Amino acid sequence: MSGAVPVVGKPDAAAPAAGAAKASRAGRFVPRIAAGAVFAVVIVVVAAVAAWPIYRSASFVLLVGVGSALGGAIAAVAWWRRWNAAIVAGVLAVTVLLVGVPLAVPARLGGLADLMRGLAELANGLVFAWKDLVTVELPVGSYRNLLVPALVAFLVGTCLVLLLAWREDRAAYIAVPVALGMVSFGLFFGRTSVSAPWHLGPVALYAPVETVVGASGLLACLLWLAWRTHDQRIRALQRAAASSGVRISRKPTAADRRRTVLGTGMVVGALVVAIAVVPYAARGADRDVLRSAVGPDIDLSAEVSPLAQYRSLFADDRAGDVLFTVSAASGSLPERVRIATLDAYDGEVFRSGGEGAVDAGRFVRVPSTLDAGEGEDVALTVKIGTWDEIWMPTAGRLRSVDFEGDRAASLADRFYYNASADAGVQTAGGGLAAGDGYVVHAVSPATEELEGLSAPGSTGGVSAPDSLRAWMDQHAEGSGGAELAGLVKLLRERGYLSHGLSEGESAPVWTQALGDYAFQPSASGHSLARIDTMFSRLLERESDPRAAATGNYVAAIGDDEQFAVAVALMARELGFPSRVVLGARLSTAEPGLSACDDGACRAEDLTAWTEVQSADGVWTAIDVTPQYAQSPSLDVTEQRDPENVTEVRPDTVQEVVPPDPTQEDSASDDQDEQQTALDLAWLWPILRIGGISLLVLLLAFGPFLAILWAKASRRRRRRRTGAPATRVAGGWDEYVDAAIDSGRAAPRTLTRSELAASFATPAGSDLAREADRAVFSPAAMSDADAERYWSAVEAERRELRRETGFWRAARATVSLRSLLRPLTPEAGARARSADQARLAERGRRRAEPVRPTP
Repeated sequence: MSGAVPVVGKPDAAAPAAGAAKASRAGRFVPRIAAGAVFAVVIVVVAAVAAWPIYRSASFVLLVGVGSALGGAIAAVAWWRRWNAAIVAGVLAVTVLLVGVPLAVPARLGGLADLMRGLAELANGLVFAWKDLVTVELPVGSYRNLLVPALVAFLVGTCLVLLLAWREDRAAYIAVPVALGMVSFGLFFGRTSVSAPWHLGPVALYAPVETVVGASGLLACLLWLAWRTHDQRIRALQRAAASSGVRISRKPTAADRRRTVLGTGMVVGALVVAIAVVPYAARGADRDVLRSAVGPDIDLSAEVSPLAQYRSLFADDRAGDVLFTVSAASGSLPERVRIATLDAYDGEVFRSGGEGAVDAGRFVRVPSTLDAGEGEDVALTVKIGTWDEIWMPTAGRLRSVDFEGDRAASLADRFYYNASADAGVQTAGGGLAAGDGYVVHAVSPATEELEGLSAPGSTGGVSAPDSLRAWMDQHAEGSGGAELAGLVKLLRERGYLSHGLSEGESAPVWTQALGDYAFQPSASGHSLARIDTMFSRLLERESDPRAAATGNYVAAIGDDEQFAVAVALMARELGFPSRVVLGARLSTAEPGLSACDDGACRAEDLTAWTEVQSADGVWTAIDVTPQYAQSPSLDVTEQRDPENVTEVRPDTVQEVVPPDPTQEDSASDDQDEQQTALDLAWLWPILRIGGISLLVLLLAFGPFLAILWAKASRRRRRRRTGAPATRVAGGWDEYVDAAIDSGRAAPRTLTRSELAASFATPAGSDLAREADRAVFSPAAMSDADAERYWSAVEAERRELRRETGFWRAARATVSLRSLLRPLTPEAGARARSADQARLAERGRRRAEPVRPTP
C-alpha cells in the first residue's frame, strides 16, 4: 500500500507543473517565434521575386500565397503540439496530395478522370518536373506540372524554415541553408540572361534584379543570425544571473559597441561587393544556370527537307487537296502563312538547322507566351485538312498559340518553336492530322523595301556555281539591296515556271489555273548542280544571236524550289544572310503569284520565297516565282533535254537471289498471327496510372509503413526469440515502449515496480512482478507462462491506446520515441553535469547582491 501513494499523487502534481511550464514556454519564446516568422516571410517574398521570371502567371502568385500560408500553419501546429519529424513529414505529404492538383496542376481541375490524371502528373512532377523545368522555354506559366517544384519549394521550404528557426538548440542555424535554397530555386532554374541594367545618371547597375534578390536573401539571413546570436547570449546571461544572483547590467559596454560596428562594417562591405563590384565584373559574361547545360530543344537537321518534297505537292492526285484553312480570329489576315524556315544549305539540300545554319535559334517548347516585339497584332484560326507533316503553319512572330480539339493537350505538349526562324513544328503523333485546330496570336512586323537594305557582310557557306557568279557579273548594277533587287527582277523575267518533267496524256492539274500556258519540262531538285544547269542555260541563251533578234532571253526553267535557292545564293554572294521559307500567300497584289482562295490553301497554292537579312537584323521577304507568260524559244530548248542530275555509279553486276517461297509463306503466316493476336495496348495506360498512383501512396505513407514494420519486427523478435524468461523480459520491454510512445516518461533510474506505478495501468504492477521473477528467480518458466505474460502485455497496450483517443493512439503507433530511446542520453546525466558546472561557475565568480525589486 505504501507504493500506492506516489502513484496516485504524481499525476495530480504533474498536471499543474506541466501547465505552468507550457505557459512559461509560450511567454518566454514569443520573441524568437516572432523573429523566425518575420525571417520566413522575408525569405518567401525574396524567393517569389527570384522565381517570378520562371512562371510569370497568376497561378504562381496563388501558389506562393496558399503554399507558404499552409506551410506556416503546419509549422505552427507542429511546434505547439510538439510533433516529431515523422508526423510533420506525413502531414506535408498529405497536404501536397490535397492541394497539389488545384495549385500545381490547375489544368486538371474537372471531373474524376481529370483529377486522377492530375494526381498522376503531380506524382510524376515530384520526380521529373525538376528536369522538365530546364527543358521548357521561359516563362512556363502553369504548363503541365511544372508548378510542382514551386509547390515543394514554398510549402515544404516555409514549414522547414519556421520549424528550424523556432528551435532552441543550434539546429536552428540550419534554417539559413534552407532559406538560401528557397531563394536559389528561382536563380538556378531561371533564365540564362540577366536583367537589363539600371541607369541612375552616369552610374549603371548591371543585373539589378539578380543583385537585389541575392543581396536581400543574404542580408535577411545575416540579420536573423545576428539577432539569434544576440538573443541566445542575453538568455544565457539571464539564466546565469538567476542561478548565481549576479546582477546583469543592461547598458551596452564598449566591447558591445565595437562588435556592433565591426559587424555592421562587414555587412556593408559585403553588400557593396555584391551590388557594385560583382555585377560590373560579370557584365559581359553569360549567366550559367541549370538550363544552360540542358538544351530544351530538338534537332530537325535530320528531318526530310520540305523543299525537297515541294514538287510532289503539284502531282495530279494532290494538287487540289485543301491542306489547311486560315480565317481571321480578330482583325485582318496577314499577307503570308509560314510553314517551314530553311536556313542551312550543304550544296545538296536546304534544311532547317544543322551545320551552316544562318540562325542560331533553337526549336524549344513554348508553354505560355513569347516576346514578339513591335508590330501589328494578328490573330488567325488554322484548321488542318490533309496536311500531315510536322511543319506547322504560323504567321509573323509568334506570341502564343491556343490549341483546340480532341488532341489539344497533346498538341500543346509537343509544340516547338524557333523564335529566330519564326517557325514552329508539331511532333505529337508524328505531326499534324486532319481535324486539328489552333489559334495563332502573333505580331506582323513592319517590312522594308529590298532596294533600301544594306548588306551586313559575308556569312560564308558553300560557294555558288561559277555560272551563277558569271551571270551576276554581267548584269549587276548598283550596290546592296538595289543590286540584289535588280538581279532578282531580271532572273524572274528570264525564267519560266514549270512544276513537272513530263506533261503526260493530258495537261497537269496545276496548269489549269495558268491560262494559256505552254508546258516546258523541268527537273526537280535544288542542288548546286541543278542551279548550275539553270544559269548555264541562261548564259548560253544570252550569248545566242537569235535571242537578241527576238528579244526572248527566257531559258531558266523551274519553279520556286530552284529560284528560291538561286536567289539565296545570289544574296549571299552580295553579303546578305539568306534563308528559304516554305509557306502560302493569303493575298497578293502582284499578278501571276499564287494565293489561297478565301483562306483555303490547296497543295498547289504553296510557294517558296527567299528572305534576306539587312545590317539592322531585319528579315525581308523576296518573291521569286518566275513568269509563265513568255515561254522559252523552241529552237533552243529542243536542242537539249532537261538534265536530271544523278550520281554516276560504276557498272557492276550483282547476283540477285530470288526470295524463298517458303519463307514468304511463313512470314505471311506470322503477319496473320500478329493481326489476330490480342491487342493489349489499352492495358499500358492503366498500368502506368496505377503505378504512378502507387508511387504517390508509397511516398506519402512509406515512412509510416517503415516505422510500423520496425516495431512489428521488434515485437516479433522479443516474443519468439530465446528462453521463456527472456521472452518475459522482452514482453516487459514491449510494455515500456508502448507507454513511452503514448507520451509517458520512463527514466532509466526507476525500477520495474516504480515504472509500473508511474504508468498507472491496471495490470502494470503484476507485469513488473512477473518480469522480476523471470529475471531474478531461479525457478524455471514454461512456454505457457511466457504466452500468458505476452497476452497481458497486449491487453495493456490496447488499454494505453484506448485511454488516449483515436488520434493520439495513431500518433503513438507511428511514434519514434521508443525506437530512438536507446540512442538518446539519460536526461538526468545532463542535468547533473549542468548542475556541477553551474556550481563551479558560481564559485569562480564574485557574487554581487541583487537589488530588491519593489
